Amino acid sequence: MRKLLACAVAIAAVNGVAQAADDPFYKGKRVTVLVNFASAGPTDIEGRLFAKFLGKHLAGKPNIIVQNMDGAGGAVGTSFLGEIAPRDGTMVGYLSGIAWRHASVKEKARVDILTYNFVAYQPGTTVYYARADIAPGLKKPADIVKGENIVIGGLSSDSSKDLLLRLTADMLGLNYKYVTGYKSNSAARLAFDRGEISMFSESPPGYRSVVEPGVIALGTAVPLFYNPGWNGSRFAEPSQVRGLNMPSFDKFYKELKGKEPSGELWEAYKRVLATSSAMQRMIVFPPNVPQQAMKSVRDAIRDFEKDPDYAAEAEKLVGFVPDYEAGDDVQEDVRRALTIKDEERDWLMNYAARSGKG
Repeated sequence: MRKLLACAVAIAAVNGVAQAADDPFYKGKRVTVLVNFASAGPTDIEGRLFAKFLGKHLAGKPNIIVQNMDGAGGAVGTSFLGEIAPRDGTMVGYLSGIAWRHASVKEKARVDILTYNFVAYQPGTTVYYARADIAPGLKKPADIVKGENIVIGGLSSDSSKDLLLRLTADMLGLNYKYVTGYKSNSAARLAFDRGEISMFSESPPGYRSVVEPGVIALGTAVPLFYNPGWNGSRFAEPSQVRGLNMPSFDKFYKELKGKEPSGELWEAYKRVLATSSAMQRMIVFPPNVPQQAMKSVRDAIRDFEKDPDYAAEAEKLVGFVPDYEAGDDVQEDVRRALTIKDEERDWLMNYAARSGKG
């Protein structure tokens, strides 16, 4: 009898181990989605949408929470993820602005971004707008070239957002002053509302959810243009801008100048676009996380992109459906995108270091 009991206990133990081995990686765990910009900003809006549907589709149904860690154009949260975050798969970054930061100033990073584990990325764009009360007054977008004492606001002089703002302004020949160092998009937006700055840019979630129904609808601001998609060889209309009544920058420039943009500034603009817009949002684990964690999250992303509830809520919340690249070759794609020639980087960093108009 004792032998039979011992045998039954052993079989139960083996079955328990086998059942545990078959359990989803995230069963019984809590996952933190780390967003590297402040709450209510465009990265946060998309990040919370991502977190909600990750929780719905991630095998094991773990509890999902969102943590914002903003500062230094996204560098604070990105550094935390690489230096301090747990490496057991329980913290995943929803990051913006890191592709260009690595390509341009990688020696300033405390952790090499290429040692992180990339699960997915989302191409993106940026929408530009200006205050209607810029003297002598903006009644239509083309009036921006006549504007006096325009104040362009930014987050960090070496960020892709700031570089693209200044490059477009210089190509258009705007009369402007450049002020940077705002902690987040929401802080810069508040400065815009107060009239401290008069020209700014945002990614489509922030523009559609806050700017368009706010200052644009009130007539206190005028939409200008958006950055086209650029993969190094051709332009494309990003899905995020469909339905917005404005041209891409290259078309806006041609309408005003009667010719295609060209020259040193134009080549620099395309170089920044090729890196920053190709990978505007990134789903990232810190270095050395279990492969099971990466596969589980990647599978969940592929699943929720087929979810009609995800599409419906995305359209309602941000005005488009974020489309993630979540193939098995994401890591290789990221490495290629983050490669930039030394001479190109040096030119852009010298440009970024100038305190005013180029």
